Amino acid sequence: MTVAPQIVVHRDKDLMAQAAAARLITKIVDAQAARGFASVVLTGGRNGNGLLAALASSPARDAIDWSKLDLWWGDERFLPEGDADRNVTQAREALLDAVPLDPARVHAMPASGGSYGADADAAAAGYAAELAAAARPEDHGPVPSFDVLLLGVGPDTHVASLFPEHPGVRETERTVVGVHGAPKPPPIRVSLTLPAIRAAREVWLLAAGEDKAKAVTIALSGAGEIQAPAAGAYGRSRTLWLLDRAAAAGLPAQLYPPASA
Repeated sequence: MTVAPQIVVHRDKDLMAQAAAARLITKIVDAQAARGFASVVLTGGRNGNGLLAALASSPARDAIDWSKLDLWWGDERFLPEGDADRNVTQAREALLDAVPLDPARVHAMPASGGSYGADADAAAAGYAAELAAAARPEDHGPVPSFDVLLLGVGPDTHVASLFPEHPGVRETERTVVGVHGAPKPPPIRVSLTLPAIRAAREVWLLAAGEDKAKAVTIALSGAGEIQAPAAGAYGRSRTLWLLDRAAAAGLPAQLYPPASA
């Protein structure tokens, strides 16, 4: 049985990014206090990068033991190493190059032209193997139990690189898939699947701006995950939608507490 999503609405995208960064710092610090390390799945896009930039500028960032943080990615554009459009490149610019991470704990998805050449499916299988190797017996599955898995919500309701009606969103066995013919460039990508996403303790979905309002309304109104992949993204213990007022404009006010607006 899935836990009902929690919805938090902030005044604007900048406040949303700052609040999400503060939440993430707290969650990481708590996890590290409990067991010595934390595990987070990052997302790209304007909201994901906005969160990382807000985290970079937060004085509280030094509360995190960066050397004991495992970072993974929910999806990646299958482009050459260092390409400006790769999520990992943007994450490094926004935050990662400014903090003392352990390089061995930064698990970027494979780039095209690397070990797997131009084969996105082989790259996906390789990343799935890396996830499986990091999973512990207590994780009860082929991926680690991520503390927080971040997802941006696209205007078409896509999350990671799982697009409506595409083969990847229908996957029920594999944890990572190659994506071909994506409806937004670049067409070839690598993505976690819904089974991998649902292994996370907490899934946080980020959406800001008028262009996200329809997608947010659809995903939170009982749509099916094949037609609205964001509707199928949820955590084992918590699913948190972090929105600004523009993205929440189509939601009935009773879905979220007045104080969060």
